[in-house]
Order: sequence, then C-alpha cells, then structure tokens
Amino acid sequence: MKPINIEKEKDNFLTFIESKKTCIISMLNAEGEPFISNSPVVKIGDTFYIYISRIADHYRFIENSKFVDLMLIADEASTHNHFATERLRFKCEPENLGNEGHEEIFEAFSNTHGNQIMSLLKTLDFSLFSLTPVEGRYVVGFGKAFDVNPSGTKFEHVVVDKK
Repeated sequence: MKPINIEKEKDNFLTFIESKKTCIISMLNAEGEPFISNSPVVKIGDTFYIYISRIADHYRFIENSKFVDLMLIADEASTHNHFATERLRFKCEPENLGNEGHEEIFEAFSNTHGNQIMSLLKTLDFSLFSLTPVEGRYVVGFGKAFDVNPSGTKFEHVVVDKK
C-alpha cells in the first residue's frame, strides 16, 4: 500500500465539505429508536445550520436530543467503489435558534439555496438549528479514514491494528 498524502487528502476533505448543500441527520425518536432524515445545510466556521419545519418529525426529535449525527455523502453517480464511498460524519450538539435574527446564517442559506425559497420559508413555521460538531470522521477509501473537525485543523489518519 502506498503512503497516504495527508495534505492532498485534507485538501480533498475541505473541498468535499464546502461542496455539500444537503445533509443526512440521525437522532433518536421519542421511543429511543433510531430516526433518520435529511435537510438543506449551510456551514459557517465550524458550525452547521439546518432550517426545518416544526411539523417535521425530526424537528421535535432534534429539539429533544443531546446529540445529533450529521452526515455528508458523495453522490453515488460519482462513486467508483460503493464500499469506499466518500463520506463525513459528525456527532453534533443541536440548538434551536428560532427564526429571528441570525442574518448572516439566513444570508448563507439564501446564497446557497436561493433567496426566493428562503423568503417563502421565513413566512412559514420553520426554525433554525445550529449543529456544533464535537467529533468527526471522514472516510475516503480503504485505509483512508481520518478523525477531523470542520475546519480541517484536526485531520488525523486513523490506523487500525489488524491483529
């Protein structure tokens, strides 16, 4: 196996994370069972933000969760080996920020997802959540897993002892 170019992998990681417009979110439902959904997402600094409807099941599940997993995943069409799909998962602390203020975040949503849709959603029952990562794992292939933070200042190759 050839040596891993950490700087190249880190650059790929930063490009990957900035390119994503949606995320998969996982939490526990009211009965403590796994629940998964998706949402449009923006990232500012080291924090992710989702803007979701109060009538969505995941709204109250996130609101009542200490932690939420957030996953970004490569498009299947561009994945050569589906056993080694490029993906990124963060364990996050969620916080309901409401629907007032936070103009920098709403501007990021408008720039990423469109001003027209964001103007409409702000008139509905949507609420902004921050998802602050506490740990992350980026996987880009066999033997290529890294413990990370969103800015890439933490980017450590995970080595498994195969004994």
